[in-house]
Amino acid sequence: MIKVLVVDDSALARKLLGQVFATEADFEVQIARDGLEALARLATFQPDVITLDVHMPQMDGLACLDRIMIERPTPVVMVSSLTAEGAEETLEALRLGAVDFVAKPEGAVSLRIHEVAPDLVAKVRGAAGARLRSSLRLKDRLRHRIAAAPPPRALEPKPDIEVAAATGDGLVLVGTSTGGPPALEALLKPLPASFPWPILVAQHMPATFTGPLARRLDSLCELSVVEVVRPMKLEPGCVYIGRGDADLIVSSRGGALVAMAAPPLDYPWHPSADRLVRSAMGQVAPAQLVGVLMTGMGNDGANAMAELRVAGGQTIAEAEETAIVWGMPGELVKAGGASYVEPLTDIAARLQQMTP
Repeated sequence: MIKVLVVDDSALARKLLGQVFATEADFEVQIARDGLEALARLATFQPDVITLDVHMPQMDGLACLDRIMIERPTPVVMVSSLTAEGAEETLEALRLGAVDFVAKPEGAVSLRIHEVAPDLVAKVRGAAGARLRSSLRLKDRLRHRIAAAPPPRALEPKPDIEVAAATGDGLVLVGTSTGGPPALEALLKPLPASFPWPILVAQHMPATFTGPLARRLDSLCELSVVEVVRPMKLEPGCVYIGRGDADLIVSSRGGALVAMAAPPLDYPWHPSADRLVRSAMGQVAPAQLVGVLMTGMGNDGANAMAELRVAGGQTIAEAEETAIVWGMPGELVKAGGASYVEPLTDIAARLQQMTP
């Protein structure tokens, strides 16, 4: 049984969200009217997952989330509005440790709750088994400040593994979903502006969120990060984020490789990592491609990256120990399609070894 705490200041929203979970046999539901009441329920109800509204009186969702991650780290799914402001707040929530988010229906919630119900149920089920990597770091910092625990033991250095670098020009293809924004930050921040290959990213998100995500990453990284909303020539030192609700594909124009936002095809998730990889294989020799599959529910990217490895390309799967949800990278490993399995903190270094 999955214990879910629904936190929303709207009585109607609480009722409707509660009914969504009540119709499923594997959920036990309690509700809270605001952030303060949610914090009080942490100890008494001990939820497995919390759904959290952003705008609430007394204590808003972001302040509540921050307290949850310090007092009792628990998987949180944000219920966010599909607005520019809502996108920025959601990205901040993901940075603070939220596992995922669901877009709140616009207009009459009671008439449109059925539109988000399947997505909400799937994401809460997935969150129930999520690893709270960022949350645990917050908890460790708190313990360190109050000197309640000894300093962490230094990790043994890992022996260097010889990696054969590709030659010539190529592309890095990244797929991620649940937990992706913080993972992308960890992947891209260590890479220098001189990184030699363009990096293309398929992150499962609505279109309202991918633009703010690209701008946030661009402000944090030495690499130039842009959202692909029109055909864009691929350049070294640049990261291309696929626009939400479309697919990111590699094509050619005038003899140059370009990234394009294409209308979705019959793939379950968008932007589709499978479609991104297959489109790149149609334009670039597989030996000049590196696929990276990171945290996310489902199996998007696993089949195409396994095909890439068989064809002569190289692939990296995020290790289970750091993935918030080891769905997508786990499927790649199970299929025998991972050239390397690396914790998130080591993927950037591995990429630099693999590219000339």
